[in-house]
Amino acid sequence: MKFLALLAAASIQQLASRQAKSLSSNFTWKSTGPLIGPKDDGRNLAGIKDPTIVEINGTYHVFSSTSQLAGYNMVYFSFTDFEKAGSAEFHYLDQSPIGTGYRAAPEVFFFEPHGLWYLIYQNGNAAYSTNKNISDPLGWTAPTNFYPNGRPAIISENIGAGYWVDMWVICDKTTCHLFSSDDNGQLYRSETPIGDFPKGMSEPVIALQGKKEDLFEAVCIHRITDDQYLLVIEAIGATGERYFRSFTSNRIAEGWKPLAATEENPFAGAANVEFEGTPWTKSISHGEIIRTHLDQTLTIDPCKLRFLYQGLDPALNSGEYNALPWRLALITQTNSAC
Repeated sequence: MKFLALLAAASIQQLASRQAKSLSSNFTWKSTGPLIGPKDDGRNLAGIKDPTIVEINGTYHVFSSTSQLAGYNMVYFSFTDFEKAGSAEFHYLDQSPIGTGYRAAPEVFFFEPHGLWYLIYQNGNAAYSTNKNISDPLGWTAPTNFYPNGRPAIISENIGAGYWVDMWVICDKTTCHLFSSDDNGQLYRSETPIGDFPKGMSEPVIALQGKKEDLFEAVCIHRITDDQYLLVIEAIGATGERYFRSFTSNRIAEGWKPLAATEENPFAGAANVEFEGTPWTKSISHGEIIRTHLDQTLTIDPCKLRFLYQGLDPALNSGEYNALPWRLALITQTNSAC
């Protein structure tokens, strides 16, 4: 694991020297069909959702939400070939110390100062578990909440009829930042010194604010170079389909400016995703850019981005939200500038 951390750090230093021009201001993508869905294993799941993904030496490690009418939990699986991803063995994390009950929307990264993997997720609060070995699904610790006193006041004041969801942690050299959404147009940010992480998160502030349809949920933030960060967030289109808007800044804490941020020119959506054969979904929803750099900086290579996302057959988009049959698929950028 120390070798992986050193390798990731070296790769990040190399990436930092790249020109920011390699990040496009408009994107085109090609999508696979649905690759990963529930198994016929007695769990009676409706959907597999909300993936977070890292690649280590050619193996893809994925954590996702499992959904059914009764609620949510999480699953881990790994594979080396996307074409065979659907046959990967599922390891349900309710069998680990993470436990049963509401757990959803994971994010995974290797926190180099501790030599531990962190899994960030929602459980009615913002929670985390740790593990020495990402490949050991039983090795995760029981949930610990980032906010021991419960939901922060600023979220209660602004959430309206929304939900507090989709926690995301990213760190720079000095500070770890915790983002979350309220399904009502606010993106929140807390912070703590990197030496104190995961303890000591500050009271949240509003990082971005707008109409709920424009800043809905599923935020992901990645480092491109020392002075460029990419933020993508899910939005709701004019006819209810999901797509992603994008923003950039030279600091995690502030200064986010729109990049590809409209339904007509999105980061990823029906307007700029080409499908192999008949389009199987009109929604490009909750997912993550594939990382080969594993640490808490969440650094990505902006050349030929790949994004694992959740989609939904529009013919099946009715009924209770928890019971909708979301599936995972992959989009690959086709107009990389590098």
